[in-house]
Amino acid sequence: MTKTPQYTPPKVWTWDQENGGKFASINRPIAGPTHDKALPVGKHPFQLYSLATPNGVKVTVLLEELLALGIREADYDAWLIRIGDGDQFGSGFVEVNPNSKIPALMDHSVTPPQRVFESGAILLYLAERFGKFIPADVSGRTETLSWLFWQMGSAPYLGGGFGHFYAYAPEKFEYPINRFAMEAKRQLDVLDRQLAQHEFIAGTDYTIADIAIWSWYGQLVLGRLYEAAEFLDVESYKHVMRWAKAIDARPAVQRGRMVNRTFGEPALQLHERHDAGDFDTRTQDKIGETA
Repeated sequence: MTKTPQYTPPKVWTWDQENGGKFASINRPIAGPTHDKALPVGKHPFQLYSLATPNGVKVTVLLEELLALGIREADYDAWLIRIGDGDQFGSGFVEVNPNSKIPALMDHSVTPPQRVFESGAILLYLAERFGKFIPADVSGRTETLSWLFWQMGSAPYLGGGFGHFYAYAPEKFEYPINRFAMEAKRQLDVLDRQLAQHEFIAGTDYTIADIAIWSWYGQLVLGRLYEAAEFLDVESYKHVMRWAKAIDARPAVQRGRMVNRTFGEPALQLHERHDAGDFDTRTQDKIGETA
């Protein structure tokens, strides 16, 4: 292993500069708003404030799946939150999510309007609200929630751990990359063993557990995260790959991953979504008008 200079932590840590890397500007050791900015509110019951990161994709996929079932009450406006510009630190956003992370949801179909933050909580809220994508029986529900919370606990090691040190850190160091690559592969093996025995993560039904896990691990093995597919030898996880491709083929998933997307192929970007027709009539000029 390549040796790196020894770092001695100070007795008391202080924040005196950005820590470097692609997302340095969004990290700080304090909470709360940095500026006053009200959030827009559209015409639909659900107002989503997000960006098409894996955590944001979870929610737009579920909303599109609900709409695909004909549940019109699940219609939504999706407003773009540009985290690189600090939109998540505006006063309006912090009121919806005091943690200043996307996604954040407001449900205006209830009085008073209900805020929901943390992607897993939003998935559970919507699934329970409409009685879809979560089993009704105790055993199935418990299995689904176990895997949903597995994702919430595991993904930080994939994103903030492996993704950061492999793709975004200003310097490459062998120890953290090896440490988190090992953990990422262990997690993929957990999923591969589960999917060897089941069509979907929690059993025979497609649930919010699949949506949550696919948004991170499905997109990883499909080559959409960190340009790390070859490095992690994702093709060796054959059951995960089978599952990931099957979910990726769902029309609602294809729509969901486009919403609030500002990167990648222009044809796959829909910066904001306010009606179902936005998927058909979008052009980059029209998208840019509200972005």
